Amino acid sequence: MLKTPVIHPTIMEVLGRSGHFAQVVIADGNLPVGAMNGPNSTTVHLNFRPGLLDSLTVLEGILEVCPIQGAIVMEKPAEANAEIHEEFKNLLGDVSWDEMERWAFYDKIKEPATTLIIQTGEQRRFANLILIVGVVKMAEESNF
Repeated sequence: MLKTPVIHPTIMEVLGRSGHFAQVVIADGNLPVGAMNGPNSTTVHLNFRPGLLDSLTVLEGILEVCPIQGAIVMEKPAEANAEIHEEFKNLLGDVSWDEMERWAFYDKIKEPATTLIIQTGEQRRFANLILIVGVVKMAEESNF
């Protein structure tokens, strides 16, 4: 029995084998995850119905069990709303942040570094997020 905040067996197994610089994708309900699988990725479908589970809930869970050093989102068109990007930033805190053009973002997901793709029931557009796994720092290493 797990006593961690996240108890999904596949997610925990893949995070456990994901090392520094591995990529974890939190996908909204619109991302065609079947076309995004890379050579090392495992896909977990948490999109039981629209809105369940949402991207922010999944991000909160990942942050409780895994160190994150960077994040990448897809650039939105000028006329589009992507308020969720600010919500991601607020939850992530002090990590590197980048935006990528749509097709480059899709190619990034397909890279061998992607170990986990979690499809959510998130309905907001541009709610896809690539997380870069960091390292667990020891107390004496807090200065870098």
